[in-house]
Amino acid sequence: MTGEPPEESTIRTFFALRLRDPIARQLASYADNLAVYDKKIEVDWVDSDNYHLTLCFLGDLTIEKVEEMTQAAKKYLSNELSLNIHLESIDSYQSASNWTLIVAKTSNTPELDALHSLVVTFAEHAGISIVKEGFSPHITLGRLSSQNSFDKPDEWPKIDLYSLADAVVLFQSKSGERGSMYTPLATVELKDLA
Repeated sequence: MTGEPPEESTIRTFFALRLRDPIARQLASYADNLAVYDKKIEVDWVDSDNYHLTLCFLGDLTIEKVEEMTQAAKKYLSNELSLNIHLESIDSYQSASNWTLIVAKTSNTPELDALHSLVVTFAEHAGISIVKEGFSPHITLGRLSSQNSFDKPDEWPKIDLYSLADAVVLFQSKSGERGSMYTPLATVELKDLA
């Protein structure tokens, strides 16, 4: 016994918008078509059941901080309206955690920008440092290490897909044998658009 306090366990977390099934099936079709560029099978393709639109990475939080974020989400998001998401392209970019992500990118809309800003603001008020540079809401289709031989297409596909996003979910992210596993920790339903 060293007399040191035990390490506090943490949970890797992020906020995301829940998407409807039809958009997931369509995106999975695009991901399947991109798999031909993954000649050395380096990409951890996300299962379409796990597609979500990432709003904000929170990082590793204590159980107490997860509970604080759950309460903040309920407080600040319960009166927000559902929103329509327009996915306009597929692209790749380097994440802050040094992964190359293959993502479906959204159009910038005032509604999505406002929701993203609101989530970032209440997370920062809770003392969580949010990396904003280079981040925009996206749907991760696959991830691979920054040192890879993925043969990027000469031109990434343009897409024109719409989906209703009707809930914000606080997810836990855990690394597994076949990519990340996402577990919903809290869900805040957004109000109907009608």
